[in-house]
Amino acid sequence: MPIRAVVWDIDDTIFDYAGADTAGMRAHLTAEGRLGAFGTVERALERWRELTRAHWARFEAGVTDWEGQRRDRVRGFVDPSLDDEAADAWFRRYIAHYEAAWALFPDTVPALDALAGGYRHAVLSNSSLHNQERKLRVLGVRDRFEAVVCAAELGVAKPEAAAFHAVCAELSLAPHEVAYVGDQPDTDARGAVEAGLTGIWLDRSERGGRPELTRITGLDQLPALLAGDTRFGAPDTFG
Repeated sequence: MPIRAVVWDIDDTIFDYAGADTAGMRAHLTAEGRLGAFGTVERALERWRELTRAHWARFEAGVTDWEGQRRDRVRGFVDPSLDDEAADAWFRRYIAHYEAAWALFPDTVPALDALAGGYRHAVLSNSSLHNQERKLRVLGVRDRFEAVVCAAELGVAKPEAAAFHAVCAELSLAPHEVAYVGDQPDTDARGAVEAGLTGIWLDRSERGGRPELTRITGLDQLPALLAGDTRFGAPDTFG
């Protein structure tokens, strides 16, 4: 049976998260007078992402809730003694700078336009519905997706099969009727495949090295791939 819907990751897939993260962190640390504490914005981001990974893993394991993982990231980055109110305030200031740098990748809207007539579209994100709904609206593409499904509300995150099955259920489609596109080879593409979807790895940095995965290096390649074109070295799973 052909692919009937494309489900999308958001961050670093259609939205330039890394670019916004860098610009936002630089502006925030400058405003807070703390850029010198890390030496460079790159070192600050390395620490912030390290904390994000560690506390997100705790959230996935059910050790903490959505607000708790966020507050603990701030405490690890700024000051372990911060109370909840202070941690929330710091995060709000950071988010304001981060959001000011939001932008879609240049190939996002052309790809959505090219696929609009042939496929249904939805989002599955390891974030919260509040964050991602707002992001899509600010970026002007919320109306492109009939459903937005997020880990914070589901209580389960990619690469767990239940997360992928939840968005399929939202669309009333079987997993084999759905393609999932994301920037992470394991969390997104491999997780989707193991859940019965067609997983597509968006390898923007051209890392390669995962021949078992269906891979594209830009969203401009996606329409042809979904139509069955294998010029990009992808397995012919779309017949």
